[in-house]
Amino acid sequence: MSPRKPTTLFFSAGEPSGDLHGANLINQLRCLDPAIEAVGYGGPHMAAAGCRLHTELTALAVMWFGRVLLNLPKFWNIVSRADRFFRHQRPDAVVLIDYPGLNWWIARRAKAHRIPVFYYTPPQIWAWAQWRVRKMRRLVDHVLCALPFEESWFRQHGCPATFVGHPFFDDLRQRRLDAVFCQHYRSLPGPLVTILPGSRTQEVLNNLPWFLKAGGIVRSRVPDVRLALAAYNVQQAQLARKQVAAAGLPVDVHVGRTAELMHLADCCMACSGSVSLELLYYAKPAVILYWINRLAYIVQGFFRKVKYITLVNLLTTDELFPEDLSPFDPSQPGAEKVLYPEYLTYQDKSAQIADHIITWLTNPAERQARVEALSRLKKQLGQDGASVRAAQFILQTLASRTAAGHGPFWRGYRARPAA
Repeated sequence: MSPRKPTTLFFSAGEPSGDLHGANLINQLRCLDPAIEAVGYGGPHMAAAGCRLHTELTALAVMWFGRVLLNLPKFWNIVSRADRFFRHQRPDAVVLIDYPGLNWWIARRAKAHRIPVFYYTPPQIWAWAQWRVRKMRRLVDHVLCALPFEESWFRQHGCPATFVGHPFFDDLRQRRLDAVFCQHYRSLPGPLVTILPGSRTQEVLNNLPWFLKAGGIVRSRVPDVRLALAAYNVQQAQLARKQVAAAGLPVDVHVGRTAELMHLADCCMACSGSVSLELLYYAKPAVILYWINRLAYIVQGFFRKVKYITLVNLLTTDELFPEDLSPFDPSQPGAEKVLYPEYLTYQDKSAQIADHIITWLTNPAERQARVEALSRLKKQLGQDGASVRAAQFILQTLASRTAAGHGPFWRGYRARPAA
């Protein structure tokens, strides 16, 4: 009898966060089956976990239509290369991780070759693009949900789905803080405000000027405050340093110190994204900004179906899809119940951002109340194990298909037509 062919899984992750989630999932898959072969698209973390990368896709992380058009030839080449791999190598399954624009095309090619597709940490189409659930039904065999309410939402819309938890907490629990760095920063006088301008270059360009302007206001009211910025990579750090120099503010810019700077901070200013889950993990008061131009602001109003843009706020709201979809206004009555004041805007909100920071720095009781509220929510939601549950589900599903006689590539499976 010939030895069993190793299970081959094709991964596609285009965001830095997806690269981390993919790496953790690959590590767990290999714990369960050391012979697993992982190939596809991702970033340095997935490569370190043993994924054979065809393209480092995270280097092309872009957003908004115009920038996608500029990179269209590169994306077409990536899709074509995946199609050739599916045709000639036939992996046992495709695992998509967020990054919906390109991943829809990867899913189409997988379905054309009758290869099953899992979507791990699916895009938040329930918030921005509910019509895309039709694509999910056609192109994805099972959704592995990161947020508690997603399983029922996808099932209600005809998509097989299972809640496994958010993999971000897996990564956070594995991190080890640099003790020497932390000790040095603790020895410095004055409270610390950490600036988290985003993981994409465009986010840094859009949000950092307003954070720096807010930082200047904070320093005028709290003179001994220290400002530190956590950059995603060296290139963004260089960009940030230019903006910091132009602003004339004393801001320490660091690369690879996001966890430490968040842990050390008294409070933070952050760009909207999965960073809010990390802020929750460290129970740090923060104000969230997502600045876009006026045209983009108008356009998003037609697509957004939720009140909040911050994941933590979405997880605590009593009404996920309210009738009033105007962006949340932290100045409204009752806004203090929302854990992270947030601003989705095309306007200058630096004064409002500064007000939140100044309140937390000068009113210890109010800051402590916010920390305690975040800590309570962390106990409810901040559970790790998503990577383990997802790995178990994928391997058990493939094994059950093989045992049922469908073979390693789900022969006999009736693929839905790829649109």
